[in-house]
Amino acid sequence: MKLKELTTINQLADFLSGAQSVAFTVVDNKDACYRWIQGELAKFSYMTLSKSDKGVVIQYLMKISGYSRQQITRLIKQYKTRGRLRRRQRTVAGFKTKYTEQDIGLLAEMDKRHETPCGQVIKKLCERANTVFGEDEYANLSEISVSHLYNLRKTSVYVGKRRHFEKTKSKPSTIGERRKPQPNQQPGYIHIDTVHQGDLDKKKGVYHINAVDEETQYEIVCTVEKISERYLIPVLEAMLEAFPFVIKGFHADNGSEYINRHVVKLLEKLRIELTKSRARQSNDNALVESKNGFVIRKIFGYDHIQQRWAPLINEFNMNYLNDYLNYHRPCFLLKQNGIKKGKR
Repeated sequence: MKLKELTTINQLADFLSGAQSVAFTVVDNKDACYRWIQGELAKFSYMTLSKSDKGVVIQYLMKISGYSRQQITRLIKQYKTRGRLRRRQRTVAGFKTKYTEQDIGLLAEMDKRHETPCGQVIKKLCERANTVFGEDEYANLSEISVSHLYNLRKTSVYVGKRRHFEKTKSKPSTIGERRKPQPNQQPGYIHIDTVHQGDLDKKKGVYHINAVDEETQYEIVCTVEKISERYLIPVLEAMLEAFPFVIKGFHADNGSEYINRHVVKLLEKLRIELTKSRARQSNDNALVESKNGFVIRKIFGYDHIQQRWAPLINEFNMNYLNDYLNYHRPCFLLKQNGIKKGKR
């Protein structure tokens, strides 16, 4: 059976339920589809049908045309008011271009002469070219907003005349919390820093890892060949185990040797809180940095030490140096005494 042979509402209902097989082709031309819908509405006398029969016709039109129910409803409304369907194409006038290709070309030349400064500078240069030097071709660019100036730099016309490359901008790391540690007079909040043992003939020296507890001043020093995760992670594990108390906080500066996913994974496994120094707050990690000068530099000096000696130096640190620093070397601890009127 073909679509032309469907003449009753019952036949349409059987077709929609799948009880009656019908061969048909989908009309891809919109004008032809509008004419077909108009013919079907007239053939079934849609205006005289009951509400339930109208629903069957609507489902039939939706299935054949592929239109949504809202679109079919709009077409039926048009058929009801005008008696026919007519496809109307709306042509919207586009926005008038204010800045022409000539203006974009002048902008590219201005950027080239001044090596692409910021938008505020280019705007002021265009204003001076127009008002001070009397170059009328810059009259349009002299009134441009700074934000839209950057839009013109992204256009294909500008890119075709001049390409500008910027250096890769670093993305701020979201690892760790920027704040000063708060030990509350409890041990287990350590400050950590790296001390490099000089360069010689473009070859790096060993790296000393210095960790100091904020409350007890307990200090552990380790030495590694390089500060990559291959060398650093095993040493950090041994360092954290060497402290005679549970480590609760781990504070470092913003160096990538500590602010990375490998260190975070280690600290999360041990349930240790990671904090990092704040911007323009040099005292956040001043404790361990002062120890770098008074301990590391006094013992190892400033001369270059080859990386191949790192395992031997680290063995010396773990067997002798750390015991000397914590149990034999005098260390002054700050003690606050209460004074009248709230002063200390």
